[in-house]
Amino acid sequence: MTNLLNESELKHILQGISIPPQPQILVDLQMEQAMPDPDMSFISSAISQDVSLSAAVLKFVNSAHFNLEKKITSIQQAVMMLGADSLASILNSIAVKSELSDDKIKSLHSFWDTATDVAAISASIADQLNFKFKDECYALGLFHNAGIPLMLKRFDGYKEVLQQGYQDPNFLLTDLENQAFKTNHSVVGYFLAKSWGLPKSCCSVIAKHHRIDYLFNHRVPGDGLYLTFAAILKMAEHIASVYKHIGGASEDYEWQQIGHYALDHLDLTEYDFEGMIEVCQEQGIGII
Repeated sequence: MTNLLNESELKHILQGISIPPQPQILVDLQMEQAMPDPDMSFISSAISQDVSLSAAVLKFVNSAHFNLEKKITSIQQAVMMLGADSLASILNSIAVKSELSDDKIKSLHSFWDTATDVAAISASIADQLNFKFKDECYALGLFHNAGIPLMLKRFDGYKEVLQQGYQDPNFLLTDLENQAFKTNHSVVGYFLAKSWGLPKSCCSVIAKHHRIDYLFNHRVPGDGLYLTFAAILKMAEHIASVYKHIGGASEDYEWQQIGHYALDHLDLTEYDFEGMIEVCQEQGIGII
């Protein structure tokens, strides 16, 4: 009875939105990665058979994210460098971009370019902070707004509501979405991330990434890790000017409301933050 109730609730929450299934190649890879001793040769071979996935993996490992002195040209070498755990998050993030790119999302100019910037900046901030979950931060940055393409596809007029939310000084984006569509992109993104097997920490932050004030004002023992992920994500969104590229806003009204939560949690001053922005700019990312 409980399972039926949960399924019914899920259908109600999603309002007819279809969550795309995870590509079979990723299901196979995750099954292998879950083994006590993953066969990295099998993983390398499976990726090599998918041309687009291979190209994306090589592009990722040779990006500023790793800042390698020598370019990697071998999938096997890339897989060994990434490791099984990091690879799962990275591959999912790469695949979701391919799965959710269509004419609808193209109406939001540079949506995935902006998501890629947020991902790269999140990883850079994690590196600067010596936060060991750098790859998870990258995956979170790329995946966090993945509910937007699904909302665009499902609901007429969604783009207008999205931009209205970003352009409102009170920044009540998810409230506006809920009023208009009975659901919001954070919730939809959460179910997508969960069904694709993203780390629990990423899923939890995605569900409330526009409710940062709630996360910090209702903290419980043991949620420090989630709050760090959330803080890094919001810093990255601000640096990448998501408010401008996705919302068409002239100012980052969300950051004005919640930025202090992120900086206080990480024990950073505004001066520290400016220094981190400069590092990102030197890396060729996050130029506002």
